[in-house]
Amino acid sequence: MGLKAVEDLIEASSGVHFSGFHLENTDPSTSVVEQPTTSETENIKQPFVIGVAGGAASGKTTVCDMIIEQLRDQRVVLVNQDSFYHNLTPEELKRVHECNFDHPVSAFMRHWIAVHKFHPSFGLDAFDTEQLLSSMEKLKHGQAVDIPKYDFRSYKNDVFPARRVNPSDVIILEGILIFHDPRVRDFMNMKIFVDTDADVRLARRIRRDTVEKGRDIGMVLDQYSKFVKPAFDDFILPTKKYADIIIPRGGDNHVAIDLIVQHIRTKLGQHDLCKIYPNLYAIQSTFQVVEHGLGHLPFTEKQVITPTGSVYTGVDFCKRLCGVSVIRSGESMENALRACCKGIKIGKILIHREGDNGQQLIYEKLPNDISDRHVLLLDPILGTGNSAVQAISLLIKKGVPESNIIFLNLISAPQGIHVVCKRFPRVKIVTSEIEIGLNEDYRVIPGMGEFGDRYFGTDDD
Repeated sequence: MGLKAVEDLIEASSGVHFSGFHLENTDPSTSVVEQPTTSETENIKQPFVIGVAGGAASGKTTVCDMIIEQLRDQRVVLVNQDSFYHNLTPEELKRVHECNFDHPVSAFMRHWIAVHKFHPSFGLDAFDTEQLLSSMEKLKHGQAVDIPKYDFRSYKNDVFPARRVNPSDVIILEGILIFHDPRVRDFMNMKIFVDTDADVRLARRIRRDTVEKGRDIGMVLDQYSKFVKPAFDDFILPTKKYADIIIPRGGDNHVAIDLIVQHIRTKLGQHDLCKIYPNLYAIQSTFQVVEHGLGHLPFTEKQVITPTGSVYTGVDFCKRLCGVSVIRSGESMENALRACCKGIKIGKILIHREGDNGQQLIYEKLPNDISDRHVLLLDPILGTGNSAVQAISLLIKKGVPESNIIFLNLISAPQGIHVVCKRFPRVKIVTSEIEIGLNEDYRVIPGMGEFGDRYFGTDDD
């Protein structure tokens, strides 16, 4: 089908037309729209979770502090597994030296205890893993949590006020046994194991437990030989195989920590890069819409002499052309227009939305001779049509003939198309997709949310 046949077909239509589709009897008041359900968590930015494990006094906290210090331009929170120790009962307090603070309970034992309703004299699992999982689940879904502060002198977690932890870009989960439970491991994007010599760990433990936890040296050594060392060999060291990165010498290994921080920065940067991936399709669609819109302009025959001396007959625009973008979403289509039309003039219109239907013109800067030009109006989303009507009305007020306006957009709602075509029947609309309709908030559905925010990467601000 030639260009002439296409033009004849368009003229034979009802006069209200747009590229790709022709709506008949489209009445917004009779449109029934079923809005698809969407999970509330789809738009929540997932945090980057780092697990740091290792033996007691291996330097885990030092490594975490160094990572936090170097990631100071990111929101980082630290969650310690030590905060989730079980409270000791009065009976356990009488024999505290027999309590194993480094012992996990396996999934099999947890199931066996639940089935048989077995209540041991001393907790098999030193940590309240269920509370830890609940806290991590809330943080992952953007909810603030209260983390208890465990007092190693009274062996209670209700002596001090709980610490309020807000959702962050990075969550560091630190503890001796955080790699043991696969449910906890599943939360982690990166797993680090701090590997330090056993003698160094023992020396650090003696100094820490005597100064910070108020224990005597004899008790520390007895607990180390009876519980700590066997637990490290049986439960902590085997989890080393789950680590993505192993850091020898802990906080003294500055090279390893620098490399880890660089990797974390790269992964965090991919959060922002992810915003660009959907734009690739939007950019491609924009070029197609612009090129199709140019095809609706009037042409005149033009002959040029090629370098070989032959005459080539082509077409040229018979009148001047300009673009007008509706700030700010419309600016996403400007590059495609400039690529297709070198040196084209582009004007700007800023329309502020007030409520559901009210529109207010805030700013306009248009070419002085716009009345003598064909205008490509750029706005990627046509929803209610109110902004489009306001923009087109301004162009007509500036002297642009209605037939000289071509409205380019990527996504349209039937209601918006009906409003524009009913008000301005000679305006051409070129769109790449007609969606289901509008929801109760007058947003295009399924649509793609706030196009400007998503395109320019400001949806998380």
